[in-house]
Order: sequence, then structure tokens, then C-alpha cells
Amino acid sequence: MPEALKHVYSKQFISRLNRALKKHYPDFNNRKFTQSVFSSDWENKELKDRMRHISLCLGKFLPATYSTSLSILKRTAPAFTDLEALVFPDFVEVFGVHDFERSIPALEYFTPFSTSELAVRPFIIQYKTKMMRQMKIWAQSENHHVRRLASEGCRPRLPWAMSLPEFKKDPTQVIPILELLKQDESEYVRRSVANNLNDISKDHPATVIRIAKQWINIHPDTDRLVKHGCRTLLKQGHSPALRLFGYKNPTHILLHHFKLDKTVAMGKTVNFSFQLTTTAKALGKLRLEYALDFVKANGQQTRKVFKISEAQLSEQSKSIEKYHSFKPISTRKYYPGKHGMAIIVNGVQIAHKTFTLK
Repeated sequence: MPEALKHVYSKQFISRLNRALKKHYPDFNNRKFTQSVFSSDWENKELKDRMRHISLCLGKFLPATYSTSLSILKRTAPAFTDLEALVFPDFVEVFGVHDFERSIPALEYFTPFSTSELAVRPFIIQYKTKMMRQMKIWAQSENHHVRRLASEGCRPRLPWAMSLPEFKKDPTQVIPILELLKQDESEYVRRSVANNLNDISKDHPATVIRIAKQWINIHPDTDRLVKHGCRTLLKQGHSPALRLFGYKNPTHILLHHFKLDKTVAMGKTVNFSFQLTTTAKALGKLRLEYALDFVKANGQQTRKVFKISEAQLSEQSKSIEKYHSFKPISTRKYYPGKHGMAIIVNGVQIAHKTFTLK
């Protein structure tokens, strides 16, 4: 098992942070700061809880004046990158929401070291009109990290972050940001636009289909963006999305020899295979998926769809052999019991069987 993400905030990190802070703020009490960080419940804290705890501890030992503390942290931040550097924008989220004029440039400054996408969201909620003007400015920045912040920060359903209920209800103010970035030179930015579009699709599928029709066939990069932005709709078998990408109703497809292991032990793999045929000239453009009906803790089932392949098939027959692993993963807990498996072609379920996870 990979090491838990929370361990980026380790004793080694706090030691490095102490040295960097002491360099720019000689009065920093690194001994008491360290004692404060490693409280009795430290080991039980996950990534975001550790990050927030460190921010609160910084607030105790940095100067009481927010602007002075911010100046110290801005000089300190370049020594840190990736997840560990999230603590700097988090400090702004905790202590700077009252100070828009200082905090927004600080979030822009901190974002290239990690990202300010989490910290920016309380500012959007409190200063929506001002912040969406700022997002348009960021969307035209020379720095691709800042341009990405413009899109990622206003995602209605950003993982790990507070949601933006107003944008879930009405994404009208988000769409102009995406328009500015849809042909960005950076795939890093375009990927964020796709993720934002996918968020919107969960509440406003018709809006996303309308945008997709406008953006498709502009450029291959934009086509990939649009398809990634429609991925949830495609997994849901949303007919307008499937038709947009050329996936027709599979009335010409027949499924034969669907084989599925009857039982699988926890930690092992369930194997399955099937054959697709057609009496037409060719199978054509097919999106093949399988869905698993997982048993939940309460005995009910929840469905998850997994992609097998997407291809333009010129042959009249295609055999598929696959497996699904039940090895432990951090994002899903498995429970024993009767599970279901469905084979899906172009969004349409054409076969279903059950197996038992022991």
C-alpha cells in the first residue's frame, strides 16, 4: 500500500518549515511551534486536518498583524512545493478572508508552488462578483498555474473542497471563464476546464451538451477537452452525449458466450469474457464498458461503470477477455455478498450476470 498522503506533513516537513521561517522571522519560536503542531491527536489527523492544524499553529506564533505574517510566508513559500505547500494558501483562507486586497494577490503568488484552488473558494462565496472579475483576469495570466486557478477554483464540485452551491444551481458565471481557457496552450489548464465542465454536467447536462456542440471540431485538443468534460454523461449512457461522439444505438450488436466467474475471494480477481457479433458490414464505432453492482455495508448495491475500450471496429466479430481486481484500495471498501456485472455497449446494457464475493 502506498504511504498515506497525510504523511507529507511529517516531522521532517515541520523541521524544514521551522528553519525557513526562522530565516525570515528570527523571533519565530520554533520549539513551541513544533510542540503545538504535534499535539496528542496529531496521528489521527488526515491530510486536510493536518494542513489546517498547521495553519492555526502558524497563526499563534507568527506576528499578530496579518499583513506582516503574510509577508513572512511569501518569503518562505518558494522553499516548498506540491502538497506540502498547500499550507500557505490555507493560511490565507483561515486568516485573510477579511482582507481581500492583500489575500487575493497572495493566493495568486502561492498557487505556482502548489495550488490555491481550495483556499480561493471562501472568497468566491463571500465576494462572488469581485472574485469572478478576478477569475477573468487570472484566466489571461502569463502563468499557466494562475490560469488553471481561474478554472479549478470555480469548479462547482471540486473534490476535497467546499462546494459552490450557487454555481451548482446556476453555472452562468463560470462559463465565461471556461470560454477564455478552452483553447489554452497548456494541457494542464485544458484538463481543468474539462473537469469544470464535467462538474457542471452533473447538475446541468443540457448546458454541457450545448457547450460541447459549440466547441467540438474546433481543434483536436478542444475535442479531447470536450470528451473528457462529458465523461460522466457518457458513463451514464446519456443519449445526446453518446450521439455527439458518434456512438449509435447498438441495435445491430449481438452478445454471445458471456462467461463470468461465479465466485471470487476478497483480494483476488473476477474474470469475464464475451463475444460481440453483427450481421451488418462491421461492428462500427463502439464504446464498451462493464458495470459492477457493488454490495454496500447495508447490503444494498451501488453501481460503478468502468471503460473497456473505444474503437471503430471494421470486423463483424470481437472477443473480449477482462478481469476486475478486488485487491484493497484506499478509495473503496469491499463487502462480501452477491454482486452484479453488466456489459454495456454505447450506453446500453445488453447483458447481466451475478457473482459472489467471499
